[in-house]
Amino acid sequence: MSNLSVVIVTGVSSGIGRVAAEKFAQRGCQVFGTVRSIAKVQPISGVKFVEMDVRDETSVQKGIQSIVEQTKQIDVLVNNAGFLLSGSVEETSLTEAASLFDTNVLGILRVTKAVLPHMRAQRSGRIVNVSSVLGFLPAPYAGIYSASKHAVEGLSESLDHEVRQFGIRVVLVEPGFTKTHLDANSPQAASLISAYDEERGRVSKAIHKNLSKAPGPDGVADTIVDAAFGPWRMRRPPKGQASLLSKLRRFMSAGVVDSSLRKDFGLD
Repeated sequence: MSNLSVVIVTGVSSGIGRVAAEKFAQRGCQVFGTVRSIAKVQPISGVKFVEMDVRDETSVQKGIQSIVEQTKQIDVLVNNAGFLLSGSVEETSLTEAASLFDTNVLGILRVTKAVLPHMRAQRSGRIVNVSSVLGFLPAPYAGIYSASKHAVEGLSESLDHEVRQFGIRVVLVEPGFTKTHLDANSPQAASLISAYDEERGRVSKAIHKNLSKAPGPDGVADTIVDAAFGPWRMRRPPKGQASLLSKLRRFMSAGVVDSSLRKDFGLD
């Protein structure tokens, strides 16, 4: 793909999506960043904003069509939009779980389905889905979020098999702890249960400690750009913690992984 590639990045109002959009623009790409409200977003040099709500089918179709009308092509789609939700599985309501999946999983599905006909027609394209280390590791008190990222991983692997016949490949980027507003200000399940208070508090303390030491989004954004233009590899954990956790999951026994995870989260 050339430096004139057309790139769509969802969820660029802040954090990983914003930095990734900046880096694509610096590379010379024609970049379109999706936001829910243009009026509420600070400009990004070299990036055109497109109002789009990944939870709304009509909004997604309208947004993608507006891009195609301007460019006649789509080379890279980065599905980055999503949000976190903390709380035990029992504390999380079905409404909260459905809302999370509507954004984190069905949002990716809506945008991907809108883009694929254009990529198929041009017989090329790269889809980068931003997952998480929680897409291959469990995390206490983030069960529904972990489930959404596990779903993204399964969807991505299956999709890659289906679309490579058209010259399209799918890549997963799996960040670890990253210092962004998304991580720092994630919502909590509304109906908390006191029986979980002590342990939930320890996990929360461990997470905040990790976030205080976490790198900013630059490394993840670099990995996204590399995933878009570099040689295909299904999974791309950014360097550092995410890469180490990926190796831990692959090469260590289930018992060792379990013990290490519980220790990291402050559990007995």
